[in-house]
Amino acid sequence: MALQTLSDWFWWERIWLPCNYTWDDFQNSEGTGAACSSQLLVTLPLALLFMLLRYGFERAIATPVARAMGIKSKVRLKASINPVLENFYISNSKHPSQVDIYGLAKKCNRTTVQVERWFRRRRNQDRPAVMKKFQESCWRFTFYLCALIGGFAVLYDKPWFHDVWEVWVGYPKQEVLTSQYWYYVMELGFYWSLLFSVASDVRRKDFKVQVVHHLATIFLLNFSWGVKYIRVGTLTLLVHDVSDVLLEAAKMCSYAAWTKTCNILFAVFAVVFVISRLIVFPFWIIYATVVYPLYYCPRFFLYYFFNMVMFILQFLHIYWAYLIFRMVRKMISGNVSRNGHFYPH
Repeated sequence: MALQTLSDWFWWERIWLPCNYTWDDFQNSEGTGAACSSQLLVTLPLALLFMLLRYGFERAIATPVARAMGIKSKVRLKASINPVLENFYISNSKHPSQVDIYGLAKKCNRTTVQVERWFRRRRNQDRPAVMKKFQESCWRFTFYLCALIGGFAVLYDKPWFHDVWEVWVGYPKQEVLTSQYWYYVMELGFYWSLLFSVASDVRRKDFKVQVVHHLATIFLLNFSWGVKYIRVGTLTLLVHDVSDVLLEAAKMCSYAAWTKTCNILFAVFAVVFVISRLIVFPFWIIYATVVYPLYYCPRFFLYYFFNMVMFILQFLHIYWAYLIFRMVRKMISGNVSRNGHFYPH
């Protein structure tokens, strides 16, 4: 009873819906328009399935592809077990000063050269291997490519794909297509899997930004489905996938040291990113969520809340555009790192 009361309060119509609308208005008379967040609960077990598929994919497909592209698994020398040095490495610093090295050498009865070698090997143990980074990018490239093809198949003949005004025609009594549902389910399941595996994936400099991005995307997908902003959601997914494919392809070539191919792909990616996320997303899609709804109903709470999250997503795009421009500058100067740390999501 308490849970039901909490649920009723949380989904109070005055919070989430425009004036004079009820949740019953979100059900079409034909029965094809029902949409609620509980329909997306299947994405949680699907995320676990994606993680299992990824495990098999990285070993059965990504690894042979990496070897075919010239990437080899290098055997790294492990640092010997030493509790004193390990404790300093974890608690104090991975890069000890000369004074620290001298003191540690006396404690461990070793030479300063041996201590320096130990820390060098210990840092190498924590550094992700090129093979692991390639496997991650290969998996993401495969999914984004399939999602991009699927997204075009779902949207190419829809009127709102060509005219964003059509996003709101007939709202909220819009038909929910089976293709839209599965497009949502697959994408949301994948983003849940990325969030679940973020701790074990290669940790990049924009780690915290990636987590915020995943959380914002998951929120937008769930709530856009629950309040039938589904047409906006499908367009947002497609806009993101179109550049992500090129990014992961460029990273794969970077890890394989295919410099010319990497630079070409990254240049194309940079152009597509600017067009899709700095032009199309804010001036078409966000514009459609900020301006067009006001022609149908007054402002309401969800209108502000949903658009706030959309703007958070856009600020992340601007941040990643800054990283892209830094990377382009490095490409022009010929100082591009193979580790891909400056690549945005």
